[in-house]
Amino acid sequence: MNRLPWQRPRAELLLLVLIAAVTLSPVAGYDEQDSSRICLSRALVAGRLSNDGCFAYTVDRSVHDGHLYSNKAPGMSVIEIAPAEAVRLPSPVVWTHKADLRLWIVHLVASGIPFLLCVFLVGRISEGIAPGYGAPAMVAFGLGTLFAPLAASGFDHVLTACAAFLAFVLAWRRRPLAAGLAAGAAVTVEYEAAAILLIVLAYIALQGRHAVLRYAVGAVPGIALVLAYDWAAFGAPWHVPLSYTNNYHADVHSGVLGFHLPSLHSTGLVFIGDRGLIVTAPIVIGAAFGLVLLWRQGLRAEAITCGAVTAAFLIAECGYFLPYGGASPGPRFFIPALPFLALGLAPAFARRPVAMTLLAAASVVATTAVTLTWPLAAPYRDTIWGAIGRALIHPGTWLHSTVVSKDVLVWDAGSAAVVVVVGALAAAAFAVGMRPQA
Repeated sequence: MNRLPWQRPRAELLLLVLIAAVTLSPVAGYDEQDSSRICLSRALVAGRLSNDGCFAYTVDRSVHDGHLYSNKAPGMSVIEIAPAEAVRLPSPVVWTHKADLRLWIVHLVASGIPFLLCVFLVGRISEGIAPGYGAPAMVAFGLGTLFAPLAASGFDHVLTACAAFLAFVLAWRRRPLAAGLAAGAAVTVEYEAAAILLIVLAYIALQGRHAVLRYAVGAVPGIALVLAYDWAAFGAPWHVPLSYTNNYHADVHSGVLGFHLPSLHSTGLVFIGDRGLIVTAPIVIGAAFGLVLLWRQGLRAEAITCGAVTAAFLIAECGYFLPYGGASPGPRFFIPALPFLALGLAPAFARRPVAMTLLAAASVVATTAVTLTWPLAAPYRDTIWGAIGRALIHPGTWLHSTVVSKDVLVWDAGSAAVVVVVGALAAAAFAVGMRPQA
């Protein structure tokens, strides 16, 4: 096992500010993810787990013993309690689909801060792996992958990714107890994170039996919390909310909670659908190449761990009955693996700077377009690139309030201003991050 590479990339603070401005400023209306989580938050504040009156207004719910519950893991709802109470967020029962700054603030705390932490970690480690290329890696990861569109949203994938990746970073730094705490926390947010917990456990095993024991002890609180929640709400620790979901009931009960072996249809959507990985974020191809280079650099255990997490979530995504998970910017169940895959970016930039810069440019353009429009415009006809092409020919197709999300930077200035301002900030981040070495 190698020492954790850790260096500060050039223009780190400026890049974090620019990336935050692009990804955290859009404000969309609520979706079912929000109502399901906030209903549970309000129930917990009242000392309950069920919330029949609130959950009646969302399809993302579970039914057990005559009562309504969230069909999500409880972790994100717990985190959202403090900001929701601080801004006095009303019950989802009275929500409208208009952009709400109070809900946006809740998103910033529960998802936006973890997003920036993850970008920071990827940048620092990338600079240590390939000096001079931490900044390009930050931009490519923070603005050119599916991480960006969900940076400030009610989805739990970014929070899960941050906790899981932090567990790996702490394990790499030989802090097994803290790594276990982070991995256990990831499981409380998303049950699928148990796969990362086990993969990091295998990585920790390289440090010896005592490290494994400390990692296991650290993971206990998070695992115990989610098992206790399942037991109290659904009658047994092994009864997860999706077993009682009201939404896609038949599909969820096929395979393993809806996951099967990869199918041709799902695989096509994941990679080349209208919001597929290669279509929207071709930079992932370069990142995968970079993990091979990471292996060749001698960081073999780390490359295997990152590759294993990437492969596990990619296979699961390609076998899920609903690859995009309903209304979303793309194959969102793959998102927890993205920071692991992103550690291949810096080595790939160092080896093939021109090709990687072109891939990053295409990814930032497409992903920024998706970030601004997916809540209102997806699915896209002829992929996101078709939508971009039509917008260039007929600007009015996107400069409309029913297509582009509102934005805190230009709240009342109209959609044209949103596109211009956010686009300029993304371009500035790209220019700063990709600037050639002096």
